[in-house]
Formats: sequence, structure tokens, C-alpha cells
Amino acid sequence: MRRVRGVLIDLSGTVHVDEHAIAGSVEAVRKLLALGATGAGPQVRFVTNTSKESAHSLRARLVRLGVLEADTPPPSSSLIFSSLTAARAHLLARSLRPLLLLSEDSLADFADLPTDNPNAVVLGLAPDQFHYSRLNEAFRLLVANPSAPLIAVNKSRYMKVADGGLSLGTGAFAAALEFSTGRTAAVIGKPSKGFFQTVLDDMGCQAEEAVMIGDDLLDDVGGAQEAGIRGYLVRTGKFRAEDEQHDLVHPDGIFDNLAAAIDHIIIIIVTSSHLTP
Repeated sequence: MRRVRGVLIDLSGTVHVDEHAIAGSVEAVRKLLALGATGAGPQVRFVTNTSKESAHSLRARLVRLGVLEADTPPPSSSLIFSSLTAARAHLLARSLRPLLLLSEDSLADFADLPTDNPNAVVLGLAPDQFHYSRLNEAFRLLVANPSAPLIAVNKSRYMKVADGGLSLGTGAFAAALEFSTGRTAAVIGKPSKGFFQTVLDDMGCQAEEAVMIGDDLLDDVGGAQEAGIRGYLVRTGKFRAEDEQHDLVHPDGIFDNLAAAIDHIIIIIVTSSHLTP
């Protein structure tokens, strides 16, 4: 039984849906964090593809839900990894000036980046930006500048929302720009192998020592497995029954919820510690 030194946990659909915690998730995460604090358990990182909330807002929600204490170190401690922060690092490394199709809250993570005379398009979940004139502005920029990259913070197909239904994800609108420009968007968040590797490097553990838990079969489970990480699927959030019979992606474990997945991981940890000389 492989040792578990790192646990990556998706947020929306796994820990919570909007402002509502999924039953048992808060207690389960706190139990895992407490075990890690003793040195007997794994490190924990929250990894999210959300592109509608800034790092500050993500942490604030976890505090409101009771997952984190108010005095827990801020996102700069690398406890929270979002596709937005990865996109920001990507832009900085390449000195790009983005046209940002992002929600108002998300723009806070890019406040210090130059955006005049843009030479790149960054697309996140921003319903109020996904109208003809704004998407056409992005289209024209890409057509006029063949070297301008199209960057998708993620390409999620859909997401679970507070009314219990599913709503279109960023991927649908990225696909529209891809279709009209002939480009392929660079994906920064999950399922990008580079995104997962960044989290592994931060924890200082190998891929085979880590587990990813999430509700998205392709981005969470499939992406993690491509990076060599075990992928656990939970039957909450955007999970659909057909995910259990997918032709290409086969989870290493399927659980009713996050609490059940964490209980399973704790059993592995306890068993492994007994086997260690």
C-alpha cells in the first residue's frame, strides 16, 4: 500500500457548492489538517479551477465555512492553489499584456499587470463578459495578432450551482474562440500536468505519494492520473452516474463524498505507519 504524503482537494462541488458546505466535508478536512499538523499525516493543498473568485475570496469562503481558522496563513502560504494564480504567473513569466475576460472579483488577482495594448487573451468564468461584443473584441485581437496567445484559465465543461442544476463552464466559450480563430487555447489550470506538478513541488512529495480528490472526472481525476497522482472521484457536485463507466478515465477510488474519501485515506495512513519499520 503506497504511502500518502500529500492530499490535493478540489473545492467547488467537493468541499462546497457556493456558500453551502457539502455534508461532512468541513469536519473531514479539519480532521485531515489536524493529522497533518501532528506530523503523522499528509500535507493538504486546496486546488481549484475556479476563475470567478480571487485568492482572497477563496480563503474568505473557507474561513466562513469553518474549514480554515481565521488566523490560518493566507494563500501566499501555498495552502490554496487556483488556476487564476497560475495564469497570473504564466503572464508575468512571458511579459504578456492581457485582455481579461474575467469576473470583477477575479480581476483583483491581476490588478498590478499592464493591460494597455493587449497582446494576449485570458478567458475565465465571467458570465457578464460572455456577450457578443466582448467575445468579438477578443476574436478581433487574436485575428489581428497571430502571435497573441489564447489562454483559458480552465476549460471546464459545466459546474454545479446553488439551485442544484448544472451551468455552462468556461470551456464552452473557449471553444467558440477556438472555432472562429483556428487556435487552440492553452489551459493553465487542471487538467494541466504543469499545474499539478507545481502543487507537488510545493509539498515536496512525489506524484506516487499523492492523492487528488474531486468531483470532475476529467479535470480532477484524469488530470491527476496523467501527472502520476492517484485520482479519487466523489459523487457530489458535477458528478454524473455515467462518470463511473467512462471509456478512458478510471478513478482509483469512487466515494459518496469527501468525508468518505478522507476516511479511506486515513486508513491507508494508519496501515502504512504500522508497516513502516
